[in-house]
Amino acid sequence: MSYKQLEIWQLAREIVIEVHKMTLTLPVFEMYEEGRQIRKSSKSTKAMIAEGFGRKRYKNEFIKFLVYALGSNDETMDHLENLFETGSLTNIESYTQNKQKIELLGKKLTNFIRSVEKQHVSAK
Repeated sequence: MSYKQLEIWQLAREIVIEVHKMTLTLPVFEMYEEGRQIRKSSKSTKAMIAEGFGRKRYKNEFIKFLVYALGSNDETMDHLENLFETGSLTNIESYTQNKQKIELLGKKLTNFIRSVEKQHVSAK
């Protein structure tokens, strides 16, 4: 099985693509400030899921990278809210759709972490 088959990675990939497209509509000064940051944090979420999966043999490492992914996902949400609240992102539909996907990924990551932790405890 590949990390690409994980539902959380697939959702993270969707978010990366949507966030990238969204940032192309931002004012020019935001492309290199908050736009850059939200692109990086969304890509980090996806990358941490992949890296953690590569370490799945070592449950503690896997969990650590999933927690990093959750933190990057939270950072992505913070950047999205900053863009919307400051008026740099004016497309409410884009904001709402991205917000919903980021929230959903956060819930799915949390549940996945719990599942891996449970497997870890029962494996002892």
